[in-house]
Amino acid sequence: MSDTGRQSFTDKAGSAMKPDSQKGVFEQAGDHVKGTSDSVASTLQPQGEKSTSQKMGDTFSSNSNENHESVMDKTKNALGLGNK
Repeated sequence: MSDTGRQSFTDKAGSAMKPDSQKGVFEQAGDHVKGTSDSVASTLQPQGEKSTSQKMGDTFSSNSNENHESVMDKTKNALGLGNK
């Protein structure tokens, strides 16, 4: 379960697994806004205040803001579902 004010893990997974080519302009824009706001929330929330599940979710989705490709992005790209 994600922490209060954070994007749910289910929403993140659903968005990540649907190829961008199958998304409309508004869906892509919405995903971008949600991802950016969740990334900002991750940065602002101290590690010590995050639940264990949120820490794991941030690690999986690479919400540490270090410009590293996330495990999810690597998987999408390997499957040909990503932007790269």
